[in-house]
Amino acid sequence: MTTAFLGTSSFAAAVLERLAASEHRPALVVTRPDRPAGRGRALTPPPVASLARELGIDVAQPESVNTDEVRDLIVATGADVVAVCAFGALIKEPLLSGFTLINVHPSLLPRWRGAAPVERAIMAGDEQTGVSIMRVTEGLDAGPVCLAQAEPILPDDDYGSLAARLQEIGATLLVRALDERPPWVEQEERGATYAEKITAEDRTLDPEAPAEVNERIVRALHPHIGARLPLPDGSFLGVRRARVGDDGSLELLEVQPPGGRPMAYADYLRGHATR
Repeated sequence: MTTAFLGTSSFAAAVLERLAASEHRPALVVTRPDRPAGRGRALTPPPVASLARELGIDVAQPESVNTDEVRDLIVATGADVVAVCAFGALIKEPLLSGFTLINVHPSLLPRWRGAAPVERAIMAGDEQTGVSIMRVTEGLDAGPVCLAQAEPILPDDDYGSLAARLQEIGATLLVRALDERPPWVEQEERGATYAEKITAEDRTLDPEAPAEVNERIVRALHPHIGARLPLPDGSFLGVRRARVGDDGSLELLEVQPPGGRPMAYADYLRGHATR
């Protein structure tokens, strides 16, 4: 089966690598444009673009995916199905009615529809999450599901460890969906929750909140976004690792000072005690 692939993030790149090694290797990858990244703000391609070029797959990076030009590029490949994973923008017409679009969504739908399902599941203290293979429709992650698999959220899971397992599950389910074409089942609206995009406010720990809440935020945002604590000068101390202490307070373990490198919190305290 000929496919095309829409994706952007490192999570999507892991799924693409598995798809490319299957009988459903994409003839085209559509991803987001290069963006400034890092301290130097150098123009950097998305992980999916870099991987696709390594794999020798044609890449398109339009400003908008919802154009006749993108539709025509996909049509020219003869793709039967367009696989979508962590693309990072809403997909609308003319693609919706032009193709069968299958999305790899890292949650057990209808729970955690939206942009940040892995982070929100950890932040909420969920005991499990998973991956759903869903057909893309006009509703936000509201299309019918053909396959799903649960995955426990371990007490010490952060985004990095949990996402690594979910992307493996997602890749396996996507290939299986393309191989077997299982039937689609409509989602129930009852129990639907929404995983809003992570904001600056979401990143900022509240000293008045329970330690358990702040500890989950730290894990949910590590290592890709990062939690933070406000400092008296208006800057922020990045919080990379923390735990709930025996006394019920939040113990910082690893932090990142403004403009500095990650370090043990004990070293940070020693450095500031001499000032």
